[in-house]
Amino acid sequence: MRKILIPVAIALIAGSSGMAFAASTAAPAVTAPVTTPMAAAQSISSTVKAIDLSTHTLTLANGIAYVLPATFKDPGLKVGDKVTVQWQMNGKAYDATKVTLG
Repeated sequence: MRKILIPVAIALIAGSSGMAFAASTAAPAVTAPVTTPMAAAQSISSTVKAIDLSTHTLTLANGIAYVLPATFKDPGLKVGDKVTVQWQMNGKAYDATKVTLG
């Protein structure tokens, strides 16, 4: 009986220690949801390439179309005018917040 008891005890101890390492008592990490705030306002000075007041877009020489606010009042912009546009990213759109001539 003693010959069987010692190997069985060793097998039980060796087998249970492997299971202890496999079990994890740590709770899964909780991460906060990612929010993307609107980027800080930026400014660019360039030349007007196109303006379309029906779609409220102003395209500059760099090829980027800036979305004008619905309350935008046209100060007489023409293709070729030098302007300064203050803008910020809104998702993938370039939202113009202020447009000044010169």
